[in-house]
Amino acid sequence: MDGGQVEIVAEMVHELDADGKQLRVVKLTDYAAEKVRSMYTSAADLRSKWSDAQERAAILDSLEQHGISLDELAKASKQPEADPFDVLCHVAYSAPLRSRRERAEQLRRDKKEFFARYSEPARQVLNEILEKYVDYGTAQFKLPDILHLPPISERGTVMEIAALFQGAENLRGAVSEMQALLYAP
Repeated sequence: MDGGQVEIVAEMVHELDADGKQLRVVKLTDYAAEKVRSMYTSAADLRSKWSDAQERAAILDSLEQHGISLDELAKASKQPEADPFDVLCHVAYSAPLRSRRERAEQLRRDKKEFFARYSEPARQVLNEILEKYVDYGTAQFKLPDILHLPPISERGTVMEIAALFQGAENLRGAVSEMQALLYAP
C-alpha cells in the first residue's frame, strides 16, 4: 500500500490511507489473497520463487511490509499445520491445502533417488532436518543453526556432520535441493 497503513484486528484488516482515514475493512485472508495475486500471477509463479530460500525470504519480507504475518494467516485460515506456501496458494488461488507432514512424506516417497545418493548417516541427517521442518516449518533449513539441535547435534560437530556429505558445500547443496524438491509440482 502506498503511503498508508494496515492494521490487523481480530483477523480483519483495516486499511488506512496516508492520512489515517479508513479506506476499507476486509478479512485477513481476502487481503492476503489480493496481495499475493498482485505479486504473483499464479501458484506456479509463486512456487518457482518460493522453493529458493533467498527468494522465499524476499517474499516473506514483502508480505510483512504489507502487514501480512504467515502465522496470523495460518490461524485465520484455521490451518496451523499447513505449509506457509500452501496457505498462500490456498487463500490466493484456491489450491488444496497440504500439511508440512504431507509434503515431507511425499518427498520421501516420490524422491527416493535424491536420498539414495547419500550414505546412510547423511540420509539420517537429511531425514532429521525434514522432521524439524514438519514440526517447526521452513526456518529449520537454516544452516548451520539446525546442526546444533538434537537429534542432529548428537551426530557430531558441524564439521563432522558436513564430512558426511563430503564437505560443507555439498551439505548446503543437499539441503537446498531438498527444499526445492519439497515444493516441486
